[in-house]
Amino acid sequence: MMSLTVGDPVPWFMLPSTSNPTFHFDTVGGYYVVLFFFGSSKYYKAAVPLRDFCQRQTQFLTLKIPFFGISVDSDDAALAELVEHPSHFKLMWDFEAEVSRQYGVCQLQGETISYQPITLVLDPTLRVLQIFPIQNPSEHVNQVMQFLETLPAPEPHQMAARQAPVLLIPRVFEPEFCRHLIQLFDADGGEESGFMREKEGKTISVTDYSFKKRRDLNLADTHPDLLPTINELVIRRVQPEIEKAFQFSITRFERHVVACYDGKTGGFFNRHRDNTTKGTAHRRFAMTINLNTGDYEGGCLWFPEYGTRLYRPGVGEAVIFSCSLLHEATPVLSGRRFALLSFFYNDEDAELRERNRKFLAVEPKPDRAAAPETINLTPAHLSPHSSLSSGNPPAAAVARASGAAQANPKAAGFQSKSPQPKAKGFQSKSKSKKKR
Repeated sequence: MMSLTVGDPVPWFMLPSTSNPTFHFDTVGGYYVVLFFFGSSKYYKAAVPLRDFCQRQTQFLTLKIPFFGISVDSDDAALAELVEHPSHFKLMWDFEAEVSRQYGVCQLQGETISYQPITLVLDPTLRVLQIFPIQNPSEHVNQVMQFLETLPAPEPHQMAARQAPVLLIPRVFEPEFCRHLIQLFDADGGEESGFMREKEGKTISVTDYSFKKRRDLNLADTHPDLLPTINELVIRRVQPEIEKAFQFSITRFERHVVACYDGKTGGFFNRHRDNTTKGTAHRRFAMTINLNTGDYEGGCLWFPEYGTRLYRPGVGEAVIFSCSLLHEATPVLSGRRFALLSFFYNDEDAELRERNRKFLAVEPKPDRAAAPETINLTPAHLSPHSSLSSGNPPAAAVARASGAAQANPKAAGFQSKSPQPKAKGFQSKSKSKKKR
């Protein structure tokens, strides 16, 4: 069963296609993309949408949205003659079913394949934007195309303006989860938030309202049961993007807090860096996820070393930046700004943090001993070439199909190493399984 959800990066892969015997899927980044896992044209539930998609090739060309149809049936190689616009319409041959299995739409049961035809729409970073299960085959393509019509048209190229080296990641949190975190803060009220300074060789916490006005709810103290949920979202949606953009594998976090900047008190945080004391030197990246963008005035992130541009992520959107960057949370003028704030680092940095613990003026609270702020996010580092240890589809993995995917096309079509299932072997998950 497919475990990808909206917001997740999809696995990268290489497969033979109607235009290239070794097509690398990651090269379509920068476009909205349609992925149609149809399995076999012999299966009615997939054949009708496949026919309708083929009739919409000109529309994909006009919208500048590439379409990819993926088959595990070697007989479908004959469908190549249906492709009229190869630049924006491709069929791909997954005859070993490795990519289909990686995406969770295919299960092998002896000589029978259980296949779940489905359409995914991806954003330009190759993350899931929308999922369309096939419920009514005759209406499926209309539903997909209506959604594609709502997407913004590609913008013309323009010269880059000076900007900070930050990473924006949309749809990390769902809006409902953002509202839930705000409700938790309101029920508790949080506590005054200080900041770290070096004094007489020690890292101390300081409260100074001329420098910072904010209240925090530390989830490790109040709602430790939420930490696995947040970390799972970080693993699936943030960790691979940091690795792709900055070639750094985060494996640990330091606290998740729900922060509130209140316009009534002019909530703000003056210019600072996040890793300038011995007690904070281990921090590599900071994450801010806005929870209620649009409910307040002011309250932006500013990186003054890199110009005057202000950053205001959308609801559930993360902004990731190096802890070495000078930054400021500008004053909230009205309303309240809520955000989830975290720091990330790796195992080597964890050793530095442990060595520097002697410089902390205040030890961590005793009630955190059972649920420390710093935990291992995942035993295996994510990269575009590795899988999640959890067994879920890797967030940025490359599935290099073997066998037929590496073979040259033959006159009779791409042949799998194993006999291909006949039409009756293709069944929907809603269908009964083939008896043995």
